[in-house]
Amino acid sequence: MKGKETHGEDGVTDVTRVLVVDDQVLLRGSFRILVENEPGLTAVGEAGDGAEAVELARLHRPDVVLMDVRMPVMDGIEATRRICGSPETAGIRVLILTTFDLDEYVYEALRAGAAGFLLKDAPPAEVLAAIRVVAAGDSLLAPSVTRRLIEEFARRPDPAPGPRRTPAALTGVTEREREVLELIARGLSNDEITARLHLSMGTVKTHIGRLLSKLAARDRAQLVIAAYESGIVSPSDGGLATH
Repeated sequence: MKGKETHGEDGVTDVTRVLVVDDQVLLRGSFRILVENEPGLTAVGEAGDGAEAVELARLHRPDVVLMDVRMPVMDGIEATRRICGSPETAGIRVLILTTFDLDEYVYEALRAGAAGFLLKDAPPAEVLAAIRVVAAGDSLLAPSVTRRLIEEFARRPDPAPGPRRTPAALTGVTEREREVLELIARGLSNDEITARLHLSMGTVKTHIGRLLSKLAARDRAQLVIAAYESGIVSPSDGGLATH
C-alpha cells in the first residue's frame, strides 16, 4: 500500500504516508517534522493515545504508524492489535517506538502484528530508514531485539493470550524451510542466511515466502514468534547472532 502521488521532473513518485502516535507533544512534533522534511514521506496526522491512533488509522489509511507503547486511554499494544486485526486497516504497517526499559512489551507487540521496533533516541537517519523498511513490506527486527524477545519468552510461565502455534503447525514445512526459519529466529538477515546455507538469494526468498504462507505469518517478525511457539528454537538455546 502506497500513499498519495506527487509529480516531479521524472514523473510520478510514490509518497509514504505516516501517522505519528506518542503522548509526548514535543516528541510527537519532532517526529512529524522529521517526516515532513524528508522527500518521499509525508505525515498524515498525529495522535496522543491509542484510541485516537486507531480512529486516525481508519480515517487516513497511512502506510506506516509510528506507535508509542505507554499512552493514556489505550496503550500502543492494544492499538496495534486493533489496527492490524481489522480488515479495514490490516494493510497498515506499525513500527513500535520503544526504549530499552520496555523490553517486556516486545513479545506482545509482535503478536499484536507490529512490523518492528525503533528506539526513541535513534538518529534521524535511522528513523527514516526504518520507516522505509517497513513501508516496503519488510520487518525491522534487529538481532538485539530478537535477543530481548527470547529473554521475554523465557520469563513467561504462562502462554500469552491469543492463538499459539504448536509443533503440529509445522506440518508441511520442509527440512530446508525449518533451517531457514531457525536462522530467521536467531536474527540472521537474508544475506547471512544465504551464506550460512550456501543458497542463492532467490532461493532463500522463496523459502521465506512459503514459510509466511504455511505458518499464516504476515511478516518476518511473526516468523520469529512462530519459531519459538512451535519449538524450532527455545529460549535456552545459545548461539544467537550478534551482528
